Amino acid sequence: MVFLDSSTWTDRIFAGGFWVPGTGGTRDVTEPATGAVLGSVGIASAEDAAKAAETAAEAQRAWAATPHVQRAAVLRKAARLWSEYADEIRWWNVREVGAVPGVAGFSLHVAEQECYEAAALPGRPYGELLPSEEPRLSMARRVPAGVVTVISPFNMPIILGIRSVAPALALGNAVILKPDPRTAVTGGVVLARIFEEAGLPPGVLQMLPGGADVGETLVTHPAVRVISFTGSTGAGRKVGELAGKHLKRAHLELGGNSALIVLDDADVDEAAGVAAFGSFFHQGQICMTTGRHLVHERLYDDFVERLAAKAAALRVGDPARDEVALGPIIDAGQRDKIHELVTASVAAGARVAAGAEYDRLFYAATVLADVPSTAPAVAEEIFGPVAPVVRFSDAEEAVRLATASEYGLSLGIITRDVLKGLELADRVPTGIVHINDQTVSDEANSPFGGVAASGTGSRFGGAAANVEAFTETRWVTVRNPPPTYPF
Repeated sequence: MVFLDSSTWTDRIFAGGFWVPGTGGTRDVTEPATGAVLGSVGIASAEDAAKAAETAAEAQRAWAATPHVQRAAVLRKAARLWSEYADEIRWWNVREVGAVPGVAGFSLHVAEQECYEAAALPGRPYGELLPSEEPRLSMARRVPAGVVTVISPFNMPIILGIRSVAPALALGNAVILKPDPRTAVTGGVVLARIFEEAGLPPGVLQMLPGGADVGETLVTHPAVRVISFTGSTGAGRKVGELAGKHLKRAHLELGGNSALIVLDDADVDEAAGVAAFGSFFHQGQICMTTGRHLVHERLYDDFVERLAAKAAALRVGDPARDEVALGPIIDAGQRDKIHELVTASVAAGARVAAGAEYDRLFYAATVLADVPSTAPAVAEEIFGPVAPVVRFSDAEEAVRLATASEYGLSLGIITRDVLKGLELADRVPTGIVHINDQTVSDEANSPFGGVAASGTGSRFGGAAANVEAFTETRWVTVRNPPPTYPF
């Protein structure tokens, strides 16, 4: 069976529960590795978005009233479909996103697990009994928020869409998914097809790729009650401001500039191995990417040498046709931003230990040594395969450097003394900490999110975080007969 027959999505969007032409025109689906056009996808307009919100509000009421076992069954079937169609979806993810097969496979694994984890949510206890000073039954109930807008980015489109879509649906909400138009197939069409085939009723999930006008409509429309946004900190600030103005809850998972601290007792080979993965996995296009390598001065020179050797050995190329470690950057604009940060940092005094060059959209794994702490490659999120290395002399300096960033997403610490690592981690505010590992990791049953400029906390993963994110609390009392009041 063909899962993504182009006739089902070319020049179309998923709106109102049916495949219908988008009124915002079309956009080519382009393979970043070659520039080849893989097809086209319909682009939604603000009018489409408003119609989708109204349709979703109507469909949500029936979906919320659906018995929990039936909602759970849809999520379980969706999980199985990720596995059943893995080969075809993986092919699209490699071609459309530029992901190497290992990254695409990881995305599919997480998507499957997200659906299985979400399938357990409908059957969870959804409230608690409360003591009352009145002769009545008092309880707090969790009820669906209503319509949830999910706005997801280009870099890991499957994971960053499904981790909100699946739990929101499982808890009785309707969802409108706005993927980045650059990755609308694996970030949107695939999710819509999965749930359509899993038996989700029409209108409960709608997919609308589009521009800022579509996003604004999906944030401000009265039918939408919750916004789940993943993207840059700059865009997240705008979404949060707009949501606040309209009294909407906005869960924001934003940028990062995560530090890996290598203490003086670390094994240099082990440290360089995890560091390379942290910075170069998926071309560094991950919010959790190891953006700053803070290394004790005793190990610094050896660490730089070994990390540079690993970087130089990593093959960059077309992941659909060659066995490579790094694929292409998503587009020329993102590539140029990466290179500008690298060249500006070299001008500020950094030394190129490896890389710092590109061919078309293929950017070499790059290591920058002796980087001033104020250089752009250290101070800003790069979102590319670049590893700036900064030395420190003691734990106090390591903490000062690690906390100098406005971001607070993930933290890695390499040390032979795990308790020392945990103690150090308590001094660096982040949403995620990995002792003796790099900064990139994701599991469907674990809370995920950052603090400060990295977002509004753990709003994804794990039952407690998902229930908090996608439901409202309602106080309910019951008594019989009604009370008598003095007037």
